[in-house]
Amino acid sequence: MEKPVLYLDHVGEENTEAVIEAAAERALELGITYIVVASTSGKTALKMAEAVKGSNIKVIGVSHQYGQKEKGEWEVEEEYRKKLEELGAIITTQSHMFSGIERSITKKFGGYSRTEVIADTLRSLFGKGFKVAVEVAIMAADSGHIPISNDTEIIAIGGTRWGADVALVLRPAHSNDFFSLQIREIIAMPRAKED
Repeated sequence: MEKPVLYLDHVGEENTEAVIEAAAERALELGITYIVVASTSGKTALKMAEAVKGSNIKVIGVSHQYGQKEKGEWEVEEEYRKKLEELGAIITTQSHMFSGIERSITKKFGGYSRTEVIADTLRSLFGKGFKVAVEVAIMAADSGHIPISNDTEIIAIGGTRWGADVALVLRPAHSNDFFSLQIREIIAMPRAKED
């Protein structure tokens, strides 16, 4: 099979529309019914949900965990949350798979955890958005919002800081079965990475 990959010149939000369009197109071609989108405020998830409106594709936006910025607070904006619900999309959260308690231990005691090595490897080799796409797929799996099986494929979308700049087709897995996750296709990614 030959499929083009959308290579982007830069990282970040400026790529969001092109990544969403490419992801929606590939989901329809493959019959994929779940798209997981990293979305801090809900804005990027809403753009994805609007792009697939009227299809059988379910959009799951995954935001930062509560307390990421301010203790006890969630960064999802109410306006986007309501619109997502109206479109039948979900906005959810989960502890970050590649940091969470591990980062807390590193901050307090020093050293470096195995989980942080995985995160930094993905980030260094493929870029921040790539790492985020893998991470939100795991978070959606652990939240129970996507099916998990050897035959399941989803699209996972991540970004560098804001918006979307990576889209992947992958077989998702729960965090306790991380090495069963398979990246099957790269739909879009930036050529240059942010240091």
